[in-house]
Amino acid sequence: MTPLRALPVLVALVAGITGRAGAQVPTAAATPASSPVTVRPDTGHVGYTAADVHFMSGMIHHHAQAIVMAGWAPDHGANQEIRALCERIVVGQRDEIVLMQHWLGDRHEAVPSGDPSHVYMRGMSMMDPSMMMPGMLTDQQMAQLDSARGPTFDQLFLRFMIQHHEGAITMVNELFASQGGGEEDNVYRMAANVFADQTTEIDRMQKMLAALMFGANNSQ
Repeated sequence: MTPLRALPVLVALVAGITGRAGAQVPTAAATPASSPVTVRPDTGHVGYTAADVHFMSGMIHHHAQAIVMAGWAPDHGANQEIRALCERIVVGQRDEIVLMQHWLGDRHEAVPSGDPSHVYMRGMSMMDPSMMMPGMLTDQQMAQLDSARGPTFDQLFLRFMIQHHEGAITMVNELFASQGGGEEDNVYRMAANVFADQTTEIDRMQKMLAALMFGANNSQ
């Protein structure tokens, strides 16, 4: 069994391996990065910015890739704990995609499809550079994850999903660092929820990865 007193040390090591520098609590307009731009006042939705639109659109692409990754768990031999995590990711991020699509559509903005099948297809380069958001996996990384099975998949999935979640937190911080970004109520709630949920999941995944790494080392 894993000694409980050893787990915090292992989690710290995993945090270093995955490159996480620590999440920062987002604050609105910390450092203005651009002038505020009120978009499409003719829609009746005044008070949101180009940064808000970019965040909502980009997060749809970001979530779609996470759904693909999580959807592989059952047929890639993931353990039960990983499968349970993946089920929550799929359900939660599908729901958020729908909310973000409605937000964009209500404002007559372009609405990404959010269809996970557009993100990755075996043997083909699918990632449009314009869709690449912080933390998203390259085609090569997706292929690497898709080829893994069992415990190898579990560890690689956690490493890559931690990277993916950290990218979402970067997107939230960039939104709040833009002048006027994230001040519209619906955008603020979505960004705050993404930050809270994914920060919590990063902490959980680091603990899971630490336990897997410790178990693998202990069995050798």
